[in-house]
Amino acid sequence: MISLKAHANNIALPHMIFSLPFAFIAAILASNGSPDLWTLFLIAVAVSSARAAALAIDNLADLKYDRKQPRLSYRAMVKGEISRSEAIIFILICLIVMIITVAQMKPICLKLLPIAAIPFIIYPFTKRFTSWCHLFLGFAIAMAPAGGWVAMTGEITLPMIILCIAVALWIGAFDAVYGAQDEKFDKSQKLHSLATKYGAANALWIARLMHLICIICFLIVGYMLNLNNLYFCGVGVAALTLIYQHLIVSANDFSRVKQSYFIRNGIVSIAMLIFTWLSYVY
Repeated sequence: MISLKAHANNIALPHMIFSLPFAFIAAILASNGSPDLWTLFLIAVAVSSARAAALAIDNLADLKYDRKQPRLSYRAMVKGEISRSEAIIFILICLIVMIITVAQMKPICLKLLPIAAIPFIIYPFTKRFTSWCHLFLGFAIAMAPAGGWVAMTGEITLPMIILCIAVALWIGAFDAVYGAQDEKFDKSQKLHSLATKYGAANALWIARLMHLICIICFLIVGYMLNLNNLYFCGVGVAALTLIYQHLIVSANDFSRVKQSYFIRNGIVSIAMLIFTWLSYVY
């Protein structure tokens, strides 16, 4: 019997907080604060199904490593609650839903779909050959705001590109922080990360720089689109959240880098969504 709870565990359903809000933010910005509700619904379904497929692909690709990592013993596939064949069927269903949904959007969306899908399909394998695998994850998540923007306007614009860069750096940086605690394990398995190449301490500094550039990009988007002060308040909340996240982590102490640390990064996307919306309301 298929367990919905197991599949929700396998795709880390709460982590939707990283992609979906920025897809909505892009839609709001692209439509000058007046997004079409039907298109928003399509964006939500497309992003959710794409992300579910991506996480399932990632867990399937990494299963042999996850089984050796005690920290990941809670995962559904590691516990045997989902078989490989069930995971593949789930992935195919998600991809079909994604394609059908995108086909209901502007024609350019379907044409660009293969490009948008490439990052999340290849990301799970990048840790086999590049220390910058975190940025591949970032760009995979950045396809959510790209999709939201293009779904609304049918166009690729400079503000959209800068917003996507910001999201890619935001995700890539905190993935580098989260992965730095696995430096020894990754080296033992010949996997790559910023920590395995440069050491955990330097990986944390690189992540801080990436987050700084991320905040600058958010500010640039606001100035380019002439958004009001409420939007910049959201950027301020995002910046303070990232500062706090970095203050509680060091190369010698990853004790606070748990699921709560991971989810707390969602404050960035939620704050940006709320204040972006409010910037058009008031």
